[in-house]
Parts: sequence; structure tokens; C-alpha cells
Amino acid sequence: MPFAESAGGGEPGPPAPAPTGARRSVAPLLAVCAGYFMVILDVTIINVAVPVVGRDLSASLTGIQWITDGYTLVFAGFLMTGGALGDRLGNRRVFCSGVVVFTVASAACAFAPSAPFLVGARLVEGLGAALIVPGSLALLQEAYPAPTARSRAFGLWGSMAGIAASAGPLLGGLLVSTVGWRWVFLINLPVGVACLVLTSRYVAPSPRHPDRALDWPAQCAVVAGVALLTAALNEAGRRGWSDTAVLAGLGLAAAAGAAFVLRERLARFPALPPRLLRSRTMSGGAAIGLLFNFGFYGMVFTASLDFQHQRGFSALETGLALFPAVAMTTFASVLSGRLTRRTGDRPLVISGMLLGALGLAGWAAAGLDPAYPLLVVPMMATGFGTSFALTGSTATVMGAAPPAYAGAASALFNTTRQIGSAMGVALGGSLLATGAGYGAGLRTSMIIGALAYLTAAALAWRCVPARARPA
Repeated sequence: MPFAESAGGGEPGPPAPAPTGARRSVAPLLAVCAGYFMVILDVTIINVAVPVVGRDLSASLTGIQWITDGYTLVFAGFLMTGGALGDRLGNRRVFCSGVVVFTVASAACAFAPSAPFLVGARLVEGLGAALIVPGSLALLQEAYPAPTARSRAFGLWGSMAGIAASAGPLLGGLLVSTVGWRWVFLINLPVGVACLVLTSRYVAPSPRHPDRALDWPAQCAVVAGVALLTAALNEAGRRGWSDTAVLAGLGLAAAAGAAFVLRERLARFPALPPRLLRSRTMSGGAAIGLLFNFGFYGMVFTASLDFQHQRGFSALETGLALFPAVAMTTFASVLSGRLTRRTGDRPLVISGMLLGALGLAGWAAAGLDPAYPLLVVPMMATGFGTSFALTGSTATVMGAAPPAYAGAASALFNTTRQIGSAMGVALGGSLLATGAGYGAGLRTSMIIGALAYLTAAALAWRCVPARARPA
């Protein structure tokens, strides 16, 4: 396999066997994508099951909210910690540890006897997810050193997010209506076991840097800042942006962010060296990820509410209605991975963002209460454009960091994307709750999302490298 141990040393244990032929290129990708798919699926699959869970476990409204939000808060808050641990202890080791934690916590969720127990298990699931995701990109970068193969792997990795997020309501509706809500979590067990087997057998040990101490004050500041920001954004969709708790959460999140920046300047072993954070390529790529997640997941959230609350679709019908956006993600990721060798990343990111903007603008132009057939093409354009641009933006961020900081770079990119998703959902919920009317709020949400895509296209022009990477 095309792996090499660095001078920093590899994880202890026997080396992974070196499969030949197609397995050499496919097996690591299958292993990593299985773990990533499982993580993102759990963000959305629970939504259709929560009403049934609440009735079955006699959960309060607050308990129901924590079943859904607790996972997201811990996941987003500990991503940077997961990345730092991966760089220090070895990305494969931390990735596998995260899969074990996530799988065991999923089993605990499935057999939860009460709502508080389920909330606690969901928090542990979020911790496992935060260990999985940063290592996933770093492992792909190690497994596919050739630029063309790496771009294709990044593209398929990115498509997993769109497929899992949009397929969650469909799969959740099927499971809840047939075998019961506990299978929403039990489905993770075979996926987790398969992921562990594939990773242990086909993914080589990762370099370690045990001399790099973790800067715990900085990590605590990141956890506090991201968790507070995500919580405030979640509450803004329900309480409104002027609510005291929301404003306090935003203020505390800003204070935690300032403390993190100050600590990073003083730390001997920063989570990400300041020169990397000041890099236009890395910071710009992370901002692009925030913006297109803002637009795409804002669309998925508001579209789901529109289909169920205004059009009377069931959860299963909503999943089918969103399928056009999902279907385009895999095709777009494969195509962008093939084209990047010829064009470089910048044209793909810019064209993808422009297409995404065109899709949301088309939805807004369709009127306050458009017929569903008029929305199919806009959803396809948005799904295609987002996935088309994800490959290049991922490669941009990962390529800007030295291998020793691959986990931290992956964590930064995924943290900003999670924040973008939370912002899109929060703003969409606030606009739908305004007194201007449901249709007007939905239309405004799509226009703002289109502007976010246009902003991302402008950033890509300045920040994404223009030169095509050699084959």
C-alpha cells in the first residue's frame, strides 16, 4: 500500500497487510466513509423518531430537545480535540477508538430504559463522532498520496455527508414505521463493526507525534466556544435572536473564541500554528465550508419543514421529496474528483458555488407556494453544486497544512462546517417563525442561502489555488 511511516514513529502493532489490485484503492475508502456516514446519519435520522421516543420514554420537551441537540453540541465542540489527539497519538488509533465509542454508545441508546439514560448515551455518541471525523480526512490523505486519487477520495468522502443527511429522514421513517425507533440506533452496530474490521486490516498505522503536548486550556476554550455558539444558534431558531439566553450564549462564545486566539499565540504547542491560521488558503477554505454548509443544510431544514407542515407529507414522503438533491451528490463528487487533475480546484469550487446559488435563487423565484415539480431542478442544482465544490475546498484546506497537522486541519474544516450548518438551521427556523408568513420566510431563507453561495464563490476566487495539481 502507498503508506510510509514518518520519523515520528507509527502506532504499535503489526503492520497492516498490503492488499493488491482494486482492494488497495477501495478498502481504505470504504473503511473511512463507513465511519463518516454513520456519524452524519445520526444527526438527521433521529428527527423523525423523536416524537415516538418521547411518547415511549415519557420524555419532557426539554428531554426531547437534548436527545437531538446534545449529540450535535458534543460533536461540534470536541472536533478540534479529536484532531489534536489524532496528530499526537496517531489518526488510525484515534479513529478506531472513536468508532468503538460510537458503536457502544449506539447500543446503549438502543436499549435505553429512560429519557435521561438516552440523553447521556447520545452525549457519548457525540464524543465518539468527534474522534472519528478529523481522523477520517487525515487517513484518506495518508492512504492516497497521489493528487488525483486523493481528490477522488475526498469527493466520495464529502458526498457521504449529503447522502447521510438527506437519507436520514427517509431511513428513519422506514425504521420507525416498521421495526421501531430502537433500530434507528441498532443499525449503527453492523456498520461500526465493519468499519473497525476494514480499518484494522486495510489502513496502515499512522505517524505519531508524542512529543507534542496537548494545550488543554486552548482545547477547553474551543469546546466551550463551539458548544456555546451551537447551543445559542439552536435556541435562536426557537426563541428568536433577541432572547436574553441567545444573546448571552453568543457573547460567551465570542469570549471563549478570543481566549482561544490569545492562548494559541502564547502556547508552546498550539493546536494549529498561528501561521497556518493566518494562511489565506486554509482560513479561506474553512470559510467556504462554513458558507456552503450554511446554504445547503439551511435548504434541507426549511424544505423538510415545508414538505411536512405546509404540504402534509409524511416523514417517508419528505425523504423521497428530498431525494433529487441527494441523488446528485455522489455523481457530482465523482465528476469533480476526475476533473480536478485537469482544471485544478479553483474552477470547480467557483462553478459549484455559482450553481448552488442559482438553485436556491430558482427556488425563491418560483413563488411563495410553488408546486413541487418546480422545485426539483433547484434542489438538484444545489445538491450538485455543493458536492461539486466540496472536493476542491477539502483538498485546499488539507493541502495547506503539513502532514503533522493533518488531523487539526481536518478538525478546523469540519468545525466550521458544523457551525455553518447550525447557522443555516437557526436562521431558517427564525425566518419561518416570523409574522411575515411561512412562504415569505421560506423564500427569504433561500435568498440568503444564495447570497452565501455567491460569497463563497468570491472567496474561492481569492483563496483557492489556481494551478492544477499534477497527476
